[in-house]
Amino acid sequence: MRELTPQQTVAELDRYVIGQNKAKKSVAIALRNRWRRQQVPEELRDEIMPNNIIMIGPTGVGKTEIARRLANLANAPFIKVEASKFTEVGYVGRDVESMIRDLTDLAVNMVKTEKAEQVQKEAERQAEEKLLDILLPPPPKKKGKQNQAFDKEVEKKHQRSREKLRKQLLAGRLDKRMVELELSSNTFPMVEIFSPIGMEEMGINIQEIFGGMIPKKVKRRRVTVAEAWRILTQEEVQKLIDMDEVVSEAINRVEQSGIVFVDEIDKIASTESSTSGPDVSREGVQRDLLPIVEGSNVMTKYGMVKTDHILFIAAGAFHSAKPSDLIPEMQGRFPIRVELDSLTAKDFVRILTEPQNALVKQYEALLATEGVKISFSKQAIEEIARVADEVNRRTEDIGARRLHTVMNTLLEDILYTVPETKRKSIRITRQMVKKTLDKIVTDENLSRYIL
Repeated sequence: MRELTPQQTVAELDRYVIGQNKAKKSVAIALRNRWRRQQVPEELRDEIMPNNIIMIGPTGVGKTEIARRLANLANAPFIKVEASKFTEVGYVGRDVESMIRDLTDLAVNMVKTEKAEQVQKEAERQAEEKLLDILLPPPPKKKGKQNQAFDKEVEKKHQRSREKLRKQLLAGRLDKRMVELELSSNTFPMVEIFSPIGMEEMGINIQEIFGGMIPKKVKRRRVTVAEAWRILTQEEVQKLIDMDEVVSEAINRVEQSGIVFVDEIDKIASTESSTSGPDVSREGVQRDLLPIVEGSNVMTKYGMVKTDHILFIAAGAFHSAKPSDLIPEMQGRFPIRVELDSLTAKDFVRILTEPQNALVKQYEALLATEGVKISFSKQAIEEIARVADEVNRRTEDIGARRLHTVMNTLLEDILYTVPETKRKSIRITRQMVKKTLDKIVTDENLSRYIL
């Protein structure tokens, strides 16, 4: 977070998202403000609240992608939830606090993965020693002083043999040899809790409750040396990781740098003053979300998590509703509003070619696995962009997602026949695009179902 200035953050986001400079600028400032908050004196630090953001724009213009890439840049725990999930038919949706519990689970896994990478080499070294013990068990020692000299000689021979075996093991010459491992069996039942406060999905392991009262089951398994090394390394990694430290760091990350992306927030906005029907449930969801966004304590299976400094980014198309249709308290908790632009054919051309994960680059990489080089002429890309833009205008505007359907329809026959054909290179031209897509585009019914 310290290394990235707002301008650098926008430059990084530009590698994946085309346009939408207002939204990028807003999230870049929000990210930098988090770092600034960490530098202020401690007595003022807790008073500085994050400026939550509402992104307003049609589907497929990059709202989710901006938030997700921002979280990756900050190495922050990130979760996307749909506000409509909390109100399905009437007010029977999921408990709103589940988003914080899910975010904490993700943070724990993130920190655990990082810690695992740090101890990987030590775990491999310990697994190597264990594997050598299995391949060449240590010789039994004889009791008595008169046998000490004999034991030392046997130990020296054993060490020489062990070092020879180690060289073979590291060279991979023993990979296919079979060995027998004793593995602890995790067959203890999990109990699901359903409580009034919505603690769904909080599993409790019977082994954890009763501790050492229930002996661990051990099962024997015959595996190759290569597989045994992998299994033993995983076991050693788990032993070397301090889970208390992992949980503590994960909760701190959630509280200080967690990002929650609430999509479809317009679906819980009341479009008109109503005292019954779906509007009541929508307002109910807003009132349930409000304490989480304002800052409250949420109980998770790892302990209490404070939501005061979690950054909330909401998004919605707001076709039939307006941000002002949200309850006033909710509006006040999202002070920054950014309108995203609809995408044009020119934007589609850039989306197809410029980002690191551009669709054209993806299909080039996919077909390269078959030994086929596919290339697109500039005119072909312009024609694909034009078709996507036209279908968006005539049917439903789904933004850049339309490019996926157009590209898949265009390349369907090539992807189907390429393993059997002997062609080593394919050139996509404007004529090919028009020939494949023109009939579908001109027939409105076809374009609705196919594109």
